[in-house]
Amino acid sequence: MEFTAVFRKVPEGYIAFVEELPGANTQAATLDQARKNLKEAVALVLEANRTLAEESLKGQKVIREPLLIQER
Repeated sequence: MEFTAVFRKVPEGYIAFVEELPGANTQAATLDQARKNLKEAVALVLEANRTLAEESLKGQKVIREPLLIQER
């Protein structure tokens, strides 16, 4: 799976977000730092979403399996 990173130049540097993943956003003084920060933001959002899902399903019988998304 591939995500789309969007970077916008602002007076303070760059703001960045991932189009497909609400909540994955950051800012930095340089484009390179914004790229690095955005990768970290994606990892944190995915981890937080997983934790929230696990907590909301605690004690319930569910089926968990890997989901691979192929490119179109």
